[in-house]
Amino acid sequence: MVLLLHFRTEFKNGKYVGESGNRLKELLSKFNPIKFHSLWNFRGHTGNVVVNFSKDWIGFRDAMAFENYFYADHFGKMNWVEKRNSIPGIYGWVARADDYYSGGPIGEHLQKHGDLKTVDDITNEESNKMSKLIQDLATLIEVKKKHIEELEDKYNTSTLSLNKMMEERDKLHESYNNEIQRMQQLVQDHSRRIFDENENLRTELESKRREHAFRSKQLNTLAAQSESEIRKLEDEKKKNAMKNSLLELASLEQKKADDDFLRLVEEQKKEKEANNKKILNLQKQLDAKQKLELEIQQLKGCLEVMKLMGGQDLVVHQKIDQLNEELREKNEELEDLEVLNQALVVKERKSNDELQEARKELISGASDILGNRTMIGIKRMGELDEKIFHAACIKRYRKDEADVKAAEFCSKWQDELKIPEWHPFRISSVDGKLKEVIQEDDEKLVALRCELGDEAYRAVASALLEINEYNPSGRYVINELWSYREGRRATLKEAIEFVMKHLTSQKRKR
Repeated sequence: MVLLLHFRTEFKNGKYVGESGNRLKELLSKFNPIKFHSLWNFRGHTGNVVVNFSKDWIGFRDAMAFENYFYADHFGKMNWVEKRNSIPGIYGWVARADDYYSGGPIGEHLQKHGDLKTVDDITNEESNKMSKLIQDLATLIEVKKKHIEELEDKYNTSTLSLNKMMEERDKLHESYNNEIQRMQQLVQDHSRRIFDENENLRTELESKRREHAFRSKQLNTLAAQSESEIRKLEDEKKKNAMKNSLLELASLEQKKADDDFLRLVEEQKKEKEANNKKILNLQKQLDAKQKLELEIQQLKGCLEVMKLMGGQDLVVHQKIDQLNEELREKNEELEDLEVLNQALVVKERKSNDELQEARKELISGASDILGNRTMIGIKRMGELDEKIFHAACIKRYRKDEADVKAAEFCSKWQDELKIPEWHPFRISSVDGKLKEVIQEDDEKLVALRCELGDEAYRAVASALLEINEYNPSGRYVINELWSYREGRRATLKEAIEFVMKHLTSQKRKR
């Protein structure tokens, strides 16, 4: 703090008042003062002013310049002590210990609003503050450095994951395209083979019609023979006419079957193309969604790094604003993809429902063709075979009891399969995938194995797996298209091809 003494005052309205503070500001503006405190007592303005400077080395330098200015004009502290009140003018100097303890308005103000410190005290205090600041900054830099390293690790991990996913997606696309080409080639080959067979049939029918026509001509030339021969010829002509009529009908039926088959193949082809397009669209949307999510994570990581490194750098702040804008656009794009993805999922679910309905219609309408002894047939999923229980009972009961016991055991365990609370499964990793498998230590299954042996145990376990896969909510036996040759669920395409082959072979036999 700096003291200004002998400031001119005037007696007005019973009190002393000082001049306007504007003159002080103009006088001291080059010393960069912070604040002015006029000192008052019961008489009014004392003519003394305390000036505050900034509490740093710059403020100290300004205060010393202020003191030297007054000292050079012989209005310093020593001049004040020597000439007290004898020479008019404003005196000024930097407040020191004697001023601090001087008493009166000046001492009271300094003790109340100021701290008495030496230059060494200020130097030590500034040094301690600087050391603590440097230590805090070093700690903060280390923390931010570790944070940046963690963000860089996350960024590198996300980048590697994205690259790996892109490679896997490319492989899946390549595999999918190869499979589609193979299936299309199979359909074309099958269609060509059917057309060739139909053409051969038409040629054979035409040849037989010509043969019968030629035979009719021969019979007509022999019409002049004996009466018995004539009757035979008439009968043979009737038979030939009937055969020709049947051949005509067979030819028409074959043509109708060809037309139906062509229409079915075309409908199946269109349906398959539509489903393939839906699957491709879903895959593309899923890939785009995953890519967008990864890009958003990368943008968030970059944004976090830029914020940590930002400080007061204008370029960095501009980059942060740019990243924020990109992040907002990516989030909007992700929301649009979510909406589109939901629409495609609804379409795919509708297509799946239509395919399931087609499977049910085929099972219902072609049950006489799709038996359990054919290559493609209808299997009752979750149904127990009584023969297995009979074979187990033969070993454990008398022959006259075995049939009854087998029926009882089969009925009992078929009812057990319908109980929803009985869920003897555990989660296990099979070929790198999590699947539900039979819990072998289940009390009921252990009791079954002890009572009837391994074959009955395997039959119930197999039925459990079928029920859990094909009808877990209903827990009752359902019909399903089945490939008995490969031991798996048959596709709708395989079942239709099998039925068409069967119908074609039946027509040939007729």
